[in-house]
Amino acid sequence: MLKILLSAMLFWPVSSFAAENNQQFEDCLKVALNARDGQVVKVELKLENDREVYEFDIRGLDGNDWDLECLKSSGELIELEREVEQPNHPLFKRNVKFNEEEARAIALKRYPGEIVEVEYEIESSGESSYEFDIDTIEGSEIKIEIDAATGKVVETNKELWQVGLE
Repeated sequence: MLKILLSAMLFWPVSSFAAENNQQFEDCLKVALNARDGQVVKVELKLENDREVYEFDIRGLDGNDWDLECLKSSGELIELEREVEQPNHPLFKRNVKFNEEEARAIALKRYPGEIVEVEYEIESSGESSYEFDIDTIEGSEIKIEIDAATGKVVETNKELWQVGLE
């Protein structure tokens, strides 16, 4: 699996995958797959709180989709969330006080642009959140997570690159 994923990334500039970056990537991939065994369907590198973080989307052997975040510099797993397909999923909707339309408005007020992807996530704490990928009017891609119960911004980060299924 790792060889397939890495070979798919060969079209990127060599400097992006120097030996050190390859090792950091492989370390994080192992950590992610040890936490949730399955098939990696997407990988992103993002900048979160001035730290580079790999996010692995894994279609788990358990039949669920998982988002796992790994700190590039240390190989530490820093977040594990379950994705559900729709906001009407029982695990998601039990915490919802802000609907998707309201959450979209909050996200776009903070980062004007076009929402290109939305995910419905169950945090490790059991809370629900909307995660929006926004192509901003400034030309960058921002990920913003809105708590479905409070409407508060949980986190924002800048996507540096992505490979795999949207």
